[in-house]
Amino acid sequence: MVHDLQHNANVRTLTHWVDQSDRITVLTGAGISTDSGIPDFRGPNGVWTKNPKAEKASNIQNFISDPEVRKASWRDRLDNRAWSADPNDGHRALVQLEKRNKLVALLTQNVDGLHHAAGSSATKVVEVHGTLREVACLECNYRDDMQVALNRVRQGEEDLDCPECGGILKSATISFGQSLVQKDLLKAEAAAQNCDLMIAIGTTLAVYPIAAVVPSAQRVGAKIAIINAEPTEMDHLADLIIRDSISEILPIIVNGSSNLAEKEIEES
Repeated sequence: MVHDLQHNANVRTLTHWVDQSDRITVLTGAGISTDSGIPDFRGPNGVWTKNPKAEKASNIQNFISDPEVRKASWRDRLDNRAWSADPNDGHRALVQLEKRNKLVALLTQNVDGLHHAAGSSATKVVEVHGTLREVACLECNYRDDMQVALNRVRQGEEDLDCPECGGILKSATISFGQSLVQKDLLKAEAAAQNCDLMIAIGTTLAVYPIAAVVPSAQRVGAKIAIINAEPTEMDHLADLIIRDSISEILPIIVNGSSNLAEKEIEES
């Protein structure tokens, strides 16, 4: 009962903070997409938890040096759950936050493209770890839609090379050991330093450098809120923590105090 009371108080508080804030920066991780059927990586049912070999393919050196790793990666791409996944109410809630003219930036560690699919503006979304929706050459500037590459796999190719230079193709995601896009990191840092409220959603806050936006926002006086099912590496920095279903609780928080009050009256 005490937990429920504290949880409800935290939901009310964060809803009020959203109402009062003018500059909100949001950071999302895999947890916001699990209700869309896309498993996270390190959770109890995570991709890497269940299949440690899958983590090997996420290292750029392994991908480059081992043709078998690349072949397995392309086979896995064919059945990736992102192709059939739809945005959930958590993704849509962040579109609503943007419509309220409160969103500075939507920083995401996710590569599934569901924020774009939900309707978030391309000018607001910063995909710091790249996107699964495109394919890129590791040697030249070639990029294309991922489905173009997957059609080649369906036709029998196992290890794809670039049609322009013959280099190695991979998804346009940022693998471990691969440099992040400096422009995106600068956008993320600017968004952290220009917010009065930072909300970290569905992320363990264990992956750097993007996790550093949380202490960066705190240093400029922003309130820090964390919404995640499990403890995170930065719970000690949070002014407020909510453990709940993201797709259920985020719409309530984003829709404002008046709607929350109405909901509480209906439930009483």
